[in-house]
Amino acid sequence: MNADAEIQTSLPEGCDPILRLVPMPTDTNYAGDVFGGWIMAQVDIAGSLPAIRRARGRVATVAVNSFVFKQPVFVGDVVSFYAKIVKIGRTSITVDVVVYAQRGLRQGDHEICYRVTEAVLTYVAVDENRRPRVVPPE
Repeated sequence: MNADAEIQTSLPEGCDPILRLVPMPTDTNYAGDVFGGWIMAQVDIAGSLPAIRRARGRVATVAVNSFVFKQPVFVGDVVSFYAKIVKIGRTSITVDVVVYAQRGLRQGDHEICYRVTEAVLTYVAVDENRRPRVVPPE
């Protein structure tokens, strides 16, 4: 069996990505791979979106609990970010973000999908003075 086939996957069914982007050449390092920092920034944005909705207002990133790069991302990949809330505290919201890269279409090849990054981030709901506030009940 092809080792590459073992890591191929498909996008999650039944849910839409919260964010979908295509990295450009300016997002790469000297070797041509997309910077991990670019991916981290997009993960933070993707994770903040459900946190903002749930907090009904501004949030601030307070922790990156875990961040794992599983596969590289390349220029031209369609990168999809899926985010879901996994924990709600008094003032905090913890979000799980999973990132997939789809590649091959722009070369006219068969599309291949990889799970490239997994992260867990914690946000705190903040008021207009950037002080922590209670997350409102649902």
